[in-house]
Amino acid sequence: MNNKKINKVLGNVIFYLGNIVVGLIFVSPLLWMLASSFKPELEIFSNLNSLSTFVPAHFTLQNYVEVFQRLKVFTILKNTLVYIGIVLFGDLLLGSMFGYALAKLKYRFRGISLTLVIALMSMPVEAIILPMYIEMAQIGWVNTMLGLTIPFMMNCFSIYMFYSYFISIPDELIEAAKVDGCGPIRTYFSIVMPISKTVFATVFILDFVSRWNDFMWPFLITTGEEKRTVQLAVQIFVGVSPIHYGVIMAVLTLASIPMIIMYIFMQKFYVEGIASTGIKG
Repeated sequence: MNNKKINKVLGNVIFYLGNIVVGLIFVSPLLWMLASSFKPELEIFSNLNSLSTFVPAHFTLQNYVEVFQRLKVFTILKNTLVYIGIVLFGDLLLGSMFGYALAKLKYRFRGISLTLVIALMSMPVEAIILPMYIEMAQIGWVNTMLGLTIPFMMNCFSIYMFYSYFISIPDELIEAAKVDGCGPIRTYFSIVMPISKTVFATVFILDFVSRWNDFMWPFLITTGEEKRTVQLAVQIFVGVSPIHYGVIMAVLTLASIPMIIMYIFMQKFYVEGIASTGIKG
């Protein structure tokens, strides 16, 4: 084996070892949270300077038992998934259709529409959350699934991501579909959607994470336990004195599981989608 091949092998070994070390550093808080959720309260902050802190010395499920005793876990999970599902359906369908219209359809005021979408992207939701709440209250949608979901069924950032992807689709493909007798709607569903899986997956992930972590809007719009979402449930343990860290670690672990599962199965599409839309971090 010549020096060039040896250097290449050593370079690959160093590269992968470095990635493993960095990966362990980033995932260590998650591993510590998981280990702490199975520890008695007095053991959680012991041995923090040792690797033994990642292994429960006295394994217990009491923290999880208390979570299930104090919360209707499955009702909260159902509420959150229904909330996310409705928002995702609206954003993926309506947002993608709007993005397709901006990218490929010729209509009056298209430039103004795109400018408005870009301008609204820079507006934080905190700036409009009070007017939204007042509007929901006036039409009687407080503490309803409609009030929880309708305001977020289209997202300007998602529209722009779809637009950025669809603009790269060759016009010849759209024209060929038109020659074959496809109208704009049929072209969108039969031609554009099947070749745009990566951007749909990216928007799905971003929306899922955003809605799963959403606290402010569910806190304002819901008034009872029957509509409580995951983040509101987490605050029940964080904001109550005395604080039991073991229970907090258990409820945070439960709240993290769906996002971890989603990233495991969809990370490939997420990376491809970000690359294909040309969005830089």
